Amino acid sequence: MLTPNDPIKIFKHLYIQIHESSTEEPTAMSLATANNEGVPSVRIVLLKDFDESGFVFYTNMASRKAKELRENPMAALCFYWEPIYYQVRIEGTVNIVADTEADAYFASRPRASQIGAWASRQSNVLKTRDELAKRIAKYDAKFKGIEAPRPEFWSGFRLLPNTIEFWLRHPDRLHERTLYTRVGELWESNLLYP
Repeated sequence: MLTPNDPIKIFKHLYIQIHESSTEEPTAMSLATANNEGVPSVRIVLLKDFDESGFVFYTNMASRKAKELRENPMAALCFYWEPIYYQVRIEGTVNIVADTEADAYFASRPRASQIGAWASRQSNVLKTRDELAKRIAKYDAKFKGIEAPRPEFWSGFRLLPNTIEFWLRHPDRLHERTLYTRVGELWESNLLYP
């Protein structure tokens, strides 16, 4: 098990390892949210950036997850990296990223993903796939020959972690667990029973 006092450095070390493995989607993480009544939901999203200020993902701001995060700005992330035997659980509060940060990330996306962001009415009922294809064609034509700007309804969230837990699988089921808890600007660590 890694033992630095900074869980972000540990995460970075593991993140490099998983990128060097054969994992097809190493940035995939489960995002758990709950609405203001406490009803939970979970889905897979992709991690797009991380540092000491938090873990960033992007979405349509009319999506269920975005609505829930605005109602209840607490969330949890979970990575399960089978090739390196690690699970990482992260819990904390979320904030919407700055427009400049969202603009920069949107500009870096492949054009098809940019057009898809414009075309998708994420989490709304879709009658047929043909309806989506028509919306994609509409926005592809609208932005033909020019940069597709970031839609106002599309942005990102940054989760500032209060806790980060590293779980290392052991064959005897006596897994190694280390919980880091934010105390002011520092981190306190404790081993947990498996």
